[in-house]
Amino acid sequence: MKAFYSDHFVLPLPEGHRFPMAKYKMLRDSVEGLPNLELVEAPCATDSELLLAHDPSYIQEVLHGTLSEAQQKEIGFPWSPKMVERSRRSAGATIAACKAALEEGISANLAGGTHHAYRNKGSGFCVFNDAAIAARVLLKDSRAKAGGIRKIGILDLDVHQGDGTAAILQHDSAVITVSVHGEKNYPFAKEVSDLDIALADGSTDSVYMQALEQALIFLSEQKIDFLIYLAGADPYYEDRLGRLQISQEGMALRDYKVLEFASTQGIAMALAMAGGYANPIEKTVQIHAQTIGLALAHQHTIATSLLKR
Repeated sequence: MKAFYSDHFVLPLPEGHRFPMAKYKMLRDSVEGLPNLELVEAPCATDSELLLAHDPSYIQEVLHGTLSEAQQKEIGFPWSPKMVERSRRSAGATIAACKAALEEGISANLAGGTHHAYRNKGSGFCVFNDAAIAARVLLKDSRAKAGGIRKIGILDLDVHQGDGTAAILQHDSAVITVSVHGEKNYPFAKEVSDLDIALADGSTDSVYMQALEQALIFLSEQKIDFLIYLAGADPYYEDRLGRLQISQEGMALRDYKVLEFASTQGIAMALAMAGGYANPIEKTVQIHAQTIGLALAHQHTIATSLLKR
């Protein structure tokens, strides 16, 4: 299984910044050497790929460093050339993971999940919306091929709603957006996904699994051909921004059920790690590494199921 990384393109952050930039290299170090895992440096998303989900004027502001102070504050990162490089590669990694999954059944971006980025602005530590961009790239490529991808599902299990993804893809019938998130958590003004399931603060494993089952039934009814899965680590009970009470075992069961869904449906899937803010951050890294380990365990099953379609 290929896993794409861009953690050595780290943007400089002020001392005390709350975004856990270190977790990406820690995750790569944690999974390096796992059997059958190939680590690949993420490519940059091209301008033409970014344009599939973002306004030209916004892209130019990011690339040329003309974002206003207010725009930078909403994103949560100060502008720098390294911020641009990292943002391009974060989106490029999800694109590459999607393309690899078409060949091998499953692949992963060890970062990504930048679901708060809108068509015309960044927000919540997200500059370019990797899932929306990758879905549009896959659909564009498939339209030139007979029997290609016709409908993509984006299953967002980050604890925060995928507001930017929902807004970008709201009128796109070829991409189905599903978000299971904290009802009272950020963003406080929610967008409308194809299916939103909002959970109360303190929700436990059993409530979470019921919501996940509802989400997977809905995706099954949509007859999707491909799945992009945002495997956020922040529903975990020790996450400082999560507000849910999902155990490590519950997080593993969540991933297992999503992977089994892909296998049963006979569809390829790409994963992005999305959010995670535990203190210490090693606990978030454990959750992400657990996701990668489970994905590796399912690779053969998913690849085999594709051949039977």
